Amino acid sequence: MTALGRSTVRHILALPDRADVVELSWHGVTHVGYRRAANEDSYLADVPLFAVADGMGGHAHGDRASDAVVRRLQAAVDGDFVEPDRIIEALQRATMDIGELDEEERGIGTTVTGAALTLHDGRPVVTVFNVGDSRVYLFTGNELRQVTTDHSMVQEMVDAGQITADEAESHPDANVITRAVGFSVDPEIDFVRIPLEAGMRLLLCSDGLTKEVPAERLRLHLAARLSARETANALVDAALAQGGRDNITVVVVDVVRAPSSDD
Repeated sequence: MTALGRSTVRHILALPDRADVVELSWHGVTHVGYRRAANEDSYLADVPLFAVADGMGGHAHGDRASDAVVRRLQAAVDGDFVEPDRIIEALQRATMDIGELDEEERGIGTTVTGAALTLHDGRPVVTVFNVGDSRVYLFTGNELRQVTTDHSMVQEMVDAGQITADEAESHPDANVITRAVGFSVDPEIDFVRIPLEAGMRLLLCSDGLTKEVPAERLRLHLAARLSARETANALVDAALAQGGRDNITVVVVDVVRAPSSDD
């Protein structure tokens, strides 16, 4: 397990060539759960890049794979904003790092999902990215929306109309993913750009949370409007109360202030 960055209740970024500012609050937390011997999750929580990685390949190897990803992402940051090309380059380098770790060719990899502050036409936006089945959710207007799409066998079955989304969560193949960082293959990364709005909340998490806590309960926790720290800790506690069968990692990011859409 690797936890990089920090938590804060107040971080203000000045925007280039503008009088506006962005103010964020965030908190990251991880727990081994009740069934696993080791924690293979890692996370990065610091401006401008937040990410969660869920390692695979055995406890020592999965931990090192997720560690490689968050460290490469952290190294890609050189200012208050980061461009998608830097994220792609970081994950490509992490793939090479993981390949060097896999001396016995066991097959080592990790999921990764994240949210980055980027500039689009001079305006700040959030660029969400993912490989695998760790997720980013957006909470705004009292509604929760899953921004990322799982790269998994069961998601393909849902897309084909073979099973429902609810059935997918408890399906025997729920842990089989179709994309990962590692395994000596260039990562195939999805990107989604979303507007930055005051009051929005982002939830980044590994499947140790979503396999235990249904979406409506996630929404209720975010709707309670507790602080990012209180919300992240409450979500981990909720997953543990349901059995904590996997490692659980949560990063909550609150956008306190952002330029209005009328600017």
